[in-house]
Amino acid sequence: MKRFIVSIVGTLILLSYPLQVETKTKTPVYSVLQYEKEIMDLKKRYHLNLMSIGHSEMGKDIWAVKLGKGKKSILINGSHHGREWLSTLLIMKMIKAYAKAYEYNVTIDGYPTNILDEVSLIFVPMVNPDGVQIQQGDLSAFDLKEKWALFRMNNFSTNWSRWKANAKGIDLNRQYPAGWNEVDTNTQTPQYQFYKGKKPLEASETKALYLFTKQIKPILAVSYHTSGREIFWYYHNKPENILRDYNLVKKVTAQTGYKLSIPKEYANGSGYTDWFINEFERPAMTIELSHLVDETNPPIDVIYEEWNRNRSVLLMLASEALSTL
Repeated sequence: MKRFIVSIVGTLILLSYPLQVETKTKTPVYSVLQYEKEIMDLKKRYHLNLMSIGHSEMGKDIWAVKLGKGKKSILINGSHHGREWLSTLLIMKMIKAYAKAYEYNVTIDGYPTNILDEVSLIFVPMVNPDGVQIQQGDLSAFDLKEKWALFRMNNFSTNWSRWKANAKGIDLNRQYPAGWNEVDTNTQTPQYQFYKGKKPLEASETKALYLFTKQIKPILAVSYHTSGREIFWYYHNKPENILRDYNLVKKVTAQTGYKLSIPKEYANGSGYTDWFINEFERPAMTIELSHLVDETNPPIDVIYEEWNRNRSVLLMLASEALSTL
């Protein structure tokens, strides 16, 4: 009887949701629609190489943008998690600034953009578009049955701002084949966060990024997340690579002011950069943007400080990678 009542109440809430969606915006966000429009506009303006590397669980394109002519490449991604869309906004600012500077052959903070003739930057700005849309309270793409499933995975709460997973309740950054079996997230069923799935690469989004990464074989990977202003760089790195990788990430901490994570004796595993380090034996780093926030997105106005901290990081990494990798 209790489950029946909860079901009826939940259905009534969800039936009213289209009205809520129309009036939901109380604080500014960077939406999936804004992102898609901006990426198409940048493609036209700067003749960027834009490609779909796969689709989300709900069929949205997962876009990749290549900037530069270099045969070597660095892969940068954002928004593995729905509530971390600030990472996409930062990446889009990077694409716009770098593309404009590259077109006119000017520097950014003293770093020449013609380095992109030798090392391309390949961006996947939004790995989890469904999760971003859910987190921002827009359930317009879902039918009633799907809304009910989301409501259940959100522990029967309409507080969508904490949503981290994809549309199937899988945490995309717990899906990669590096220590997946050993990771215990204390979550055994699809949820708004932490559920690692039944097997690695189960989610279509992680599978798409995994296959794309294996296809292009970048020399370095950067995964932007929020929050905490911290950089994670270690996952059982080979002893002969530790000093190389440490020296590289130290340059990033010096430039951004973010703290450097102290490697734990047993790293968590199953994240994108964990897998990249193990698969390619090359450096990778997870960069946490913004001051620390609880289970929600950072406020959008923090983007100005994060941009100032990160605006030339990728050009620095391209220069360093060219000489050391």
